[in-house]
Amino acid sequence: MANDLGYNKNLFILPFDHRSSFIKDMLEITSKNLTPQATKQIVAEKETIFEAFKIAVEYVPKDQAAILVDEQFGDRILRDARNNGFTTILTTEKSGQKEFTFEYNGDFSKHIEKYKPTFAKALIHYNPEDDEGSKIRQQQQLKILSDYCHNNGYKLLLEVLIPPTDSQFAKAHENKKLYDLELRPKLTVSVVEELQRAKVDPDVWKLEGMNYPKDYLAVVNQIQTNGRRRVGLVILGRAETKETVEKWILARAKVKGVIGFAVGRTVFWEPLLDLKNSKISREKAINQIANNFKYFYDVFMKGKRNMN
Repeated sequence: MANDLGYNKNLFILPFDHRSSFIKDMLEITSKNLTPQATKQIVAEKETIFEAFKIAVEYVPKDQAAILVDEQFGDRILRDARNNGFTTILTTEKSGQKEFTFEYNGDFSKHIEKYKPTFAKALIHYNPEDDEGSKIRQQQQLKILSDYCHNNGYKLLLEVLIPPTDSQFAKAHENKKLYDLELRPKLTVSVVEELQRAKVDPDVWKLEGMNYPKDYLAVVNQIQTNGRRRVGLVILGRAETKETVEKWILARAKVKGVIGFAVGRTVFWEPLLDLKNSKISREKAINQIANNFKYFYDVFMKGKRNMN
């Protein structure tokens, strides 16, 4: 385990590393039909988000704010952000895959070196009751990334989505909210424990939000077990409603170890759609995205003040 494992400050992430959702849902095309013009449009949309981030960090402390973006559509953004001293996070996974796969196979390290981000990030879909072979393959790939980051001075951000198995969904009466409420928190602890045993050691875990402080506390206790006391958790937005994300953020109010959030589509999707459909100007879209990001920062800080 790396001696400097963990992260010693708050981390408020504006994630816009989405690729499949921009192609399918924003442009309503398939990856096979991604033309140079369509690519240019997605690049422009992501640069709109980045402009909003630059406005937001006049309010959100610059050293606590970060962008998470992909190389495919965010090359200029990553370079600009690094040149301007922003905290950057580079995604490493191939988009839209059920099982974690490196975007550039064995060459992932060259792309990290190209941008020298603060964090490398991986997204996995992982349930303790998944196929054992799939879990082992993902563990092996993630350990490669974990070892690389810790041996080369990069932080690792691991995003975990825990979709229910058929039996778990049936147990929750096929109710996603009930699954989130009653089953997912304990599954999250199990996922963290399994990956730690496989020697996958993120500096920060990016996890789905929860409804009760006791659930965050159980997860943080596992995250920080065996000398990992500086390892933190950020709450991901999962494209949920503003009200749901706010509830998740406020629920962690009294739990140390939850160091921030990563809220993307809840922040930028509607303004971008309105911009695409010519309902608002680019300037207005930028301001709306910036204000949405600042809103969740205020919610988090309100909760943190209640801890004292």
